[in-house]
Amino acid sequence: MDITKKHMIGIGISLLLLIISIMFLIDTKFFFFVLGIGVLIGITPFIITILQESKIAYEKEQMFIEFARNLVESVKAGTPISKSIINVKNKPYGVLSPHIDKLANQIYLGVPLKICLQVFSKDVNNSTVSRALTLIGQAEREGGDIGEILKSVAEAVSLSDKLKKERKAAISALVVQGYIIFFVFMIIILVMQLKILPMLSGIAEIGVSSDIGIGTSVGGISAEEISGAFLFLLLIQGFFSGLTIGKLAEGNVKAGIKHSFSLMLISFLVSTGSSLFLR
Repeated sequence: MDITKKHMIGIGISLLLLIISIMFLIDTKFFFFVLGIGVLIGITPFIITILQESKIAYEKEQMFIEFARNLVESVKAGTPISKSIINVKNKPYGVLSPHIDKLANQIYLGVPLKICLQVFSKDVNNSTVSRALTLIGQAEREGGDIGEILKSVAEAVSLSDKLKKERKAAISALVVQGYIIFFVFMIIILVMQLKILPMLSGIAEIGVSSDIGIGTSVGGISAEEISGAFLFLLLIQGFFSGLTIGKLAEGNVKAGIKHSFSLMLISFLVSTGSSLFLR
């Protein structure tokens, strides 16, 4: 991931809010709210970039399937694979179009197909596409039936995509359950934070005023400190719950980052908002 201007702006605003919260708000009830907003602003551009990269990777796989199918049709008609690539380059392939244009231009200039495919694989930077291109390059070098191999490659990539979709659909119920379990956990924490802690604080105050020693059981920990601990507990739970949901749904921990971010954002806004406005 390259650090761009939007990342630097997010980091700058985040540092500014962190400095303000530490220097001016550390002893107020707004401290955790402003601190959390600063952290969220800092990481949001990176989360957006990761989501965009995941979307682009998915589109690359889809467009490569279309590209491979077009090559199959051309090669089956008797056109050599090098000439076929040049013939199909003008068709719309979305995010792959610039890379396919470059591939076709290299072939047109006389660069060996093996080298062209290696450059294409490096430029696309997608594991599924790279494996398929490796098979195509080996088949072309060994002189096999390139048409059948291209057809098999396209079917394999298409089948892999179909299996991912079926897995995501089959596991969707577990994803919903994961969100429900987290929301139930968050409600329990909020009830403890907003209802039970004030009651215990009142009991402690009565104990101190009655000189029976009950007040010493809190160990000098304020309700605000315990609320902060609950907030961190929610954030940690949201982070790892999101990663687990992503692993179950898409078989990739990285795919869970969007779920982690959503759960952590909801946890932060609900917890700090409740502390500010419902107490």
